[in-house]
Amino acid sequence: MRTTWASRLFPAACVSLAVCGVLASAIVSTPMVAAVGSAAQGHPDSHHPTRAGRVLPEIERYLDARAAEAEQIPSERRALLDEIAADIRTRLSAGQGVSLLFVCTHNSRRSHISQVWAAAAAAREGLGSVRTYSGGTESTAFNPRAVAALQRAGLRIEKTTDDQNPVYHVRYTEHAPPLTCFSKPFSAAPNPTAGHIAVMVCSEADEACPVVPGAAARYSLPYADPKRSDGTPQETAAYDERCAQIAREQAYLWSRAAAHQ
Repeated sequence: MRTTWASRLFPAACVSLAVCGVLASAIVSTPMVAAVGSAAQGHPDSHHPTRAGRVLPEIERYLDARAAEAEQIPSERRALLDEIAADIRTRLSAGQGVSLLFVCTHNSRRSHISQVWAAAAAAREGLGSVRTYSGGTESTAFNPRAVAALQRAGLRIEKTTDDQNPVYHVRYTEHAPPLTCFSKPFSAAPNPTAGHIAVMVCSEADEACPVVPGAAARYSLPYADPKRSDGTPQETAAYDERCAQIAREQAYLWSRAAAHQ
């Protein structure tokens, strides 16, 4: 008997489902949402972690190392990251929540990696009211090579289903539920439908979606696809390089977004 997303039950402590519509062509989806910071999770103020304890120690070390590499970010990309950070900072200063939707073609590699590192880097800076999402112009599966790269970087990842589009729980902190990650279209629930920031992380999705419905802002921040190295001796290095690049840029972006907060 085929199992639908609607029949998958997750512990209440791990994920909160939003009741939303989905694409007519899409199956019912389970959220891949990162609620970042104690305030977003409903923790009392007395439980706010210090900088050293906001994310897992291994994630803190990894992001510290990537942040120290900021000079490797080309000036034109740094300018774009500054622009996105300023947008986020303005929203946070106004007391608004921030939702970011990372989009690539298949929601299998770059968009997942971006969503995870955005959540971790925002948490590292102590920024609450931040939610990160990802989706594709079509859905496939969270590629196991991308999963392995995130694990090598220190993320704690548990595969919770064993089908063509597995569901993974990704943990970067002890202070929030794990992310629930699987592939889905960017317009499927629970991804935001209005007021969010859309970040296109591959050129194909950038070209296919010149307008992201409901997005208040749209940015193109493409990354080279590590898929081109699949099955080659360079495969592991290619995925680790892309993982590090995205983490480096997210660490930079969120440090800028946190300035003067």
